[in-house]
Amino acid sequence: MEKKNVHIREKSNHNLFNTIGFIGGGRITRIILGGFKNSGRINECNCTVSDKQPEVLENLKKQYKEITITDDNKQSALSDIVFLAVHPPAIEEVANEVKYCLPQDKILISLAPRFTIARLSGLLNGFNKIVRMIPNAPSIINSGYNPVHFSSVFTQTEKKELLEIFSILGESPEVEEEKLEAYAVLTAMGPTYFWFQLYELHCIAKSFGLSEKESEEGIIKTVCGAVKTIYKSGLSPSSVMDLIPVKPLGHQEENIRNIYNDCLKTVFKKLKGEKQC
Repeated sequence: MEKKNVHIREKSNHNLFNTIGFIGGGRITRIILGGFKNSGRINECNCTVSDKQPEVLENLKKQYKEITITDDNKQSALSDIVFLAVHPPAIEEVANEVKYCLPQDKILISLAPRFTIARLSGLLNGFNKIVRMIPNAPSIINSGYNPVHFSSVFTQTEKKELLEIFSILGESPEVEEEKLEAYAVLTAMGPTYFWFQLYELHCIAKSFGLSEKESEEGIIKTVCGAVKTIYKSGLSPSSVMDLIPVKPLGHQEENIRNIYNDCLKTVFKKLKGEKQC
């Protein structure tokens, strides 16, 4: 682990990336800053965060004393790397605000679904040094899975240097742009499908007499092993699910499948901008 951090430090000293700005101080900015801090790298990033809500900035500053805060999005937009970390409904307004102060040699990383690189470029008066990333919450502990797509203007050297920075947060596979919304449903929202269940299971395990540590270890090992069994055992889905004879929640499986299909397909269509029936 130490060797990896040293390697990243050598790469991140490149003069293209002296400053990092965040437009928007919400959840995903907290997650990325948390990843930088958890890796011991936040002082190197020279981060500026802008947001129109003073309480948001104040709370961020309490958590991350190393950052600079401002209510002026244009100040963040002057950074070498700019993370556009606002919800899709706010993107057009923010783009209109900063489009004249984005230097052409800087880099914009959009963290939102729905807005393609072509659409963002149009909103930003032709600025095209754009990366789209679908962020994943485990980035806060440097274990994220954050698919990215680069606009065509990036050189291989620039991509490599950006990927070195992204590696602080976890993995960032380069994917086709049209697949990013699918990743938004699978990886960005994915933890929410399980987290509440695992917290509940943890509490139930403790009520049965297991200690905090025993419950934690049991869940970690069980979840990791279960996922590996799906993809590494060579067994069919039906064979995997037949490995355990007692299924306490078996009578609810059909309802859960219907919830997945109804809810997630609706979300995906919305992200892709498709009209609902």
